Amino acid sequence: MNQLIEKFGDKLAVLAFPCNQFGHQENNTDGELLNCLKYVRPGNNYVPKMEIFQKLEVNGENSHAVFQYLRSSLPTPSDDTVSLMSDPKYVIWQPLTRTDISWNFEKFLIGKNGKPFKRFSKCYETIKIASDIEDLLK
Repeated sequence: MNQLIEKFGDKLAVLAFPCNQFGHQENNTDGELLNCLKYVRPGNNYVPKMEIFQKLEVNGENSHAVFQYLRSSLPTPSDDTVSLMSDPKYVIWQPLTRTDISWNFEKFLIGKNGKPFKRFSKCYETIKIASDIEDLLK
């Protein structure tokens, strides 16, 4: 994400929403998150250039309204309309729906008008979103 922010500058806003619903991988507190990113994962003094919000739920009955809207607008990632999760033991929310976000690092691209444009799976290489951003900026 830092590369995209550097490339597009103030034409792009990146908002990060940590979530602990995926294998409990974000079990740190909100206050510990930046240190974890800097020193543990990914480490190597990584400092995110995006705005990072407090942890929230993106799936299930307690999912945040923003993610309810995004999932209803873009029901599946554009690059993977089939997969949800490979291991059901990681599903810790109810109800389970196909529109659910399947893992950390799914990405939503939203136009300047606030309308969701495209959704990308966790496997989609983030830097490849640059061409879609360029299309939206035209």
